[in-house]
Amino acid sequence: MPELPEVETVRRGLRELLPGRTIAKAEYSHSKSFPNASVDVDQSLIGATIMDVRRRAKVLIIELSTNYSLVIHLKMTGQLVFRSHKVRFGAGHPNDSLIGDLPDRSTRVTLTFTDHSKLFFNDQRKFGWMRLMPSTEVPNIDFMQRVGPEPLEADFTWKAMRDRLLVHRKTSIKAALLDQTVIAGVGNIYADESLWGAKIHPATQVQSLGDRDFMVLHKALVDVLTLSIEKGGSTDRNYVDAEGKRGNYLRFANVFRRDGQACPRHPNIMIVKIKVAGRGTHICPQCQQL
Repeated sequence: MPELPEVETVRRGLRELLPGRTIAKAEYSHSKSFPNASVDVDQSLIGATIMDVRRRAKVLIIELSTNYSLVIHLKMTGQLVFRSHKVRFGAGHPNDSLIGDLPDRSTRVTLTFTDHSKLFFNDQRKFGWMRLMPSTEVPNIDFMQRVGPEPLEADFTWKAMRDRLLVHRKTSIKAALLDQTVIAGVGNIYADESLWGAKIHPATQVQSLGDRDFMVLHKALVDVLTLSIEKGGSTDRNYVDAEGKRGNYLRFANVFRRDGQACPRHPNIMIVKIKVAGRGTHICPQCQQL
């Protein structure tokens, strides 16, 4: 599953390409990937001009001039690939569909624009989807109602983070960070990295942390997410940037997938992998004592 920086990388790339283009045709091969009534497609998608590309947590939102939006979840193997006679851009699962001829057998939806450029939604495993709905209804989607605040927004202060985490005071701090109802978009990579940055053991109960811990953790989380976005996301197997290039954040990771390697702060101490909150977790035994 992509984390916030990977989806933000996709959004930034598409936002440079899609606004101002008008949709001439929509074709789909799998109704689960495109669960929309034909009357809504004819009335609110065909002929609509793309106004903006936004993101909420791990979901992309393409806003249309008809006051409808395409809400897109890439899930595990989704791709969005834009093609024109001048531009070939792709984002998502890094298989050959990013660079091969399209549509192919993984293509679920094809949007053709009036200038003959195309946006392909490819998804090998058919878990992702592209839903058309009135823009006013997007905030009312069950997911949108439940998901926590964006960690990079200005109003997400350390106190705001502390108060949300303390609702789960008897939970491990890693489990709380991974809970999408607490904070949006944070997954395993960035939880490990931010906890190492804050020198907090992932199994520490939230109620054991003091204000200074929350301040340091907040800064570490924001720094890690910001750096990852700058680097185009992680180099994990499933995500590449909007030009089809792998992100390179993990080259700069301090603990994630570095078990057996030296801690950057303690050259004589090796990173170890343990299990916390049911997830593989990477820590420095010296930096992060329980």
